[in-house]
Amino acid sequence: MAQSAHVSKVRSLYKRILLLHRFLPIDLRALGDQYVKEEFRRHKRVSLPEGTAFMTEWENYKDTLQTQVLESSGQRGNLGTALPEVKFKDFQDEQIGQLYELMVESTKPNRQFDIQEDTK
Repeated sequence: MAQSAHVSKVRSLYKRILLLHRFLPIDLRALGDQYVKEEFRRHKRVSLPEGTAFMTEWENYKDTLQTQVLESSGQRGNLGTALPEVKFKDFQDEQIGQLYELMVESTKPNRQFDIQEDTK
């Protein structure tokens, strides 16, 4: 019973994040959706402490993004937040590498995802 409640909570968070991504610029949405899908897939079978930390961080992300989306009310506002240096001590080398790749991709003038919105 507790397992099904946990699965439901994970799915709900996952769906809510993807829903919030609909309010991002299309190139950031594509990048964010891909990242979220990979991270949730990668963390399907982790230990309880790692799973708890994972859910906490993604809940924080969801809350931050939800606040920013509501505050921007359709305008292209400031998205994201600074990552405190103290958080880096908890990261594994692979996570730091992923974070760096995400930063590089999201700040490129010509992003990998060259998606055009249909204006018709």
